[in-house]
Amino acid sequence: MSIKILILNALLLTLFWGQANAQSFEIKSPDERIKLVVNLNETISWSVTLGGEQIIEKAQVGIDFSSGVDFGIEPKVKNHEIRNFSSLIRPAVPHKDAVIKDQFTELTITFRDKYSMNFRAYDDGVAYQFVDNGKSEREVISEKMALTFPKGSKSFFPKEESMYSHNERLYLDKSLNDIASDEFCSLPVLFNTGNAKVLLTETALHDYPGMFIRGNSTTTVDAIFPKYVLESVDSEEFPDRNQEITKEADFIAKTSGKRAYPWRVFMISDDDRTFVESNLTFQLSKPSTIQNTDWIKPGKVAWDWYNANNIYGVNFKSGLNSSTYKYYIDFAANNNIEYVILDEGWTKSTTEILDFNPEIDVPELIRYGKEKGVEIILWVLWKPFDKNLTQILETYKSWGAKGIKVDFMQRNDQYMVSSYERIARECARLELLINFHGAFKPSGLRRTYPNVINYEGVRGSENNKWSKDITPDHNVTIPFIRMAAGPMDYTPGAMNNRQEANYAISFERPVSQGTRAHQVAMYVVYEAPLQMLCESPSRYYEEQETVDFISQVPTTWDETIVLHGSVGDYIALARRKGDKWYIGAMTDWTPRDLLVDFSFLGEGSFKMKAFEDGTNADRYAEDYRLKTSEVNKNSQITVRLATGGGWAAIISSDGN
Repeated sequence: MSIKILILNALLLTLFWGQANAQSFEIKSPDERIKLVVNLNETISWSVTLGGEQIIEKAQVGIDFSSGVDFGIEPKVKNHEIRNFSSLIRPAVPHKDAVIKDQFTELTITFRDKYSMNFRAYDDGVAYQFVDNGKSEREVISEKMALTFPKGSKSFFPKEESMYSHNERLYLDKSLNDIASDEFCSLPVLFNTGNAKVLLTETALHDYPGMFIRGNSTTTVDAIFPKYVLESVDSEEFPDRNQEITKEADFIAKTSGKRAYPWRVFMISDDDRTFVESNLTFQLSKPSTIQNTDWIKPGKVAWDWYNANNIYGVNFKSGLNSSTYKYYIDFAANNNIEYVILDEGWTKSTTEILDFNPEIDVPELIRYGKEKGVEIILWVLWKPFDKNLTQILETYKSWGAKGIKVDFMQRNDQYMVSSYERIARECARLELLINFHGAFKPSGLRRTYPNVINYEGVRGSENNKWSKDITPDHNVTIPFIRMAAGPMDYTPGAMNNRQEANYAISFERPVSQGTRAHQVAMYVVYEAPLQMLCESPSRYYEEQETVDFISQVPTTWDETIVLHGSVGDYIALARRKGDKWYIGAMTDWTPRDLLVDFSFLGEGSFKMKAFEDGTNADRYAEDYRLKTSEVNKNSQITVRLATGGGWAAIISSDGN
């Protein structure tokens, strides 16, 4: 027999063997619009269609280990099961909905090599997860996820310069073909196939590094991860908060025994409103470990750092001192604001965080606040905090603090992800709230530990102090992308508002872009159970009418309905708390009219108080007007938004 014939026979045998061992499985969403097909041959891959249109052409997945069997290489199926689930979830802290319908179809494939995979199809997306059923200790060398989208696909790409990052990015509208192999982004990231959009993020992230996405100058993108950190040193410029990673391992994680890996979440829709309404990241998170959550109180915060403690019209020198913070507390008490944060400057130094600035009597401020019905949250740098976590928290608790704002984590590696959970666990034990600042996006911890009440990981209003980045365009992009992962500490409430032509950067007296009504609408549009008022109390006293409106808006919600939405263009939504409804609408630099249909209302007539752009808001951004009217479920009104404008409304049966 010739060599050519032998080679041909070998190829035919390989092809036959591959076809004989190839398997495929299919599940559909409850409404049957989304179909997920899993293909098993030499590797594991899957694809997704929406309404028959290809959305993800191929997703090849797997995990490589330092020893034992790698996941996704020549998979051999032991058994599989397809099940339908439907239940109700009632979040302890309802940032969007008080009751979440958790309905999906699940495919579980168990492989002979002691691992399994879970795939789920929801009406608003799909998700998958690896589960290790073995007992060995080993390192994760890499995790593979290569996503191929249809030709011509684009992305709103939150490009990162380094994995050492606070993940506060702008969203670059780029063709996937234009994203080079040396360009990568943090999550969440939004892809546009032309027929639909796909938002990729992750949840149930525990003791494992966070995912990033890298381009390939094609319509295929790959997952990459920060390496396991072996050594880091203090940076020369900011040794109290910044580090330089000097030594990394050749693996991304250490793991041992049976465990579930994070859920890879893909929200999928041809309607942009879906990404604001979706609860997928919460649904796929681990349930709460806290039995009693009554002590977890969402609310608003009078915040000092943005406005640089610029108090005026008083008979004391404003700054980092007790008199200034008592003024903040009085302002909060006068306006039904639940919290005051003592941000950077209250500690003896940024590294001596068990003692306070001699000009600030922290226990006295906490006592004074409690007397006025206002609780105190303390800011702290992660780096010194991590070295002495328990003692520091117990000290703050002994003073009577209600929570902490921990800042400058700036990493997504395994140690840092685990650090978030250590902090959450200790704070839960001591009944302390946590606001993670300088942080990566929400990744499931807020359901497991509901005292994790907010995250930053967003380019928010503090950037007004040093850049022109926070435009109305940006402000109507983040609800559809970053907020899809969970609440965000954007810190709204700026009273110094400007249109683009007369905007100027000022660190000590920052100014926002867009109208006053644009800022007010953020309190309805942006989800943040711990929501800031960033402006100086002295300035707020001059704008009492605006503060009176903001103070009536809740920070958690029973129901959310998105009325209009287009990524980067505009958004309008309605949220219910109890028997009251609240509406928020925002636009980019394009003035526009939006029709608001009130069919979500119940029977009867309702009083509506609206905060809207003034006649001259296109020239003078602080121009607004308040209007009172009567509406019912048959009402329709046209909301007129100025350039960079907004609109907000409070609807109640009693008119209050």
